[in-house]
Amino acid sequence: MVNLASGTSGSSRMIVPHCTDPLIGNILAGWRYDISGLSPAMRTDYDQHLTDCAHCRRRQHLARTIDVLLISVSSLSILAFLLAAAVLHRIEAMAHFSSSLHGHVYHTPVTISLEAAAIGGVIISLMLWVLVAIATPLPGLVSDALQQRIPPHIRERIMKNAA
Repeated sequence: MVNLASGTSGSSRMIVPHCTDPLIGNILAGWRYDISGLSPAMRTDYDQHLTDCAHCRRRQHLARTIDVLLISVSSLSILAFLLAAAVLHRIEAMAHFSSSLHGHVYHTPVTISLEAAAIGGVIISLMLWVLVAIATPLPGLVSDALQQRIPPHIRERIMKNAA
């Protein structure tokens, strides 16, 4: 169904698509448009609805985009904090090495506390990454995509060995 709604100006009209089946659309919205955990028998109606309904398809795409952005940002923060910890550790090692050559003893508590903060950032980022991986369907989607790329004869051999 397509409804016409007024745009920003009074004379122009904008097309705003709505869900073709609000009952199924509401169910999918409650699941954040993730049907990867459903059995294939239960999945067919929802797959058909996502194929037919542009509104739900767009919302599903938006939800997966947000999931990918969340996991990407948390992965990048892990890398940034690891890099910061490594650089600060290297600076501290160079300070100790240079002090031993010149006979001076330099204490750098600021560098050590920054390194501790960077390690704390790595730990917090890892916990956030795990929470995002648990809360989103990305691991299942990635595993499904990888399984589809495996040739059928190898997939059958893997399934026999797993059983």
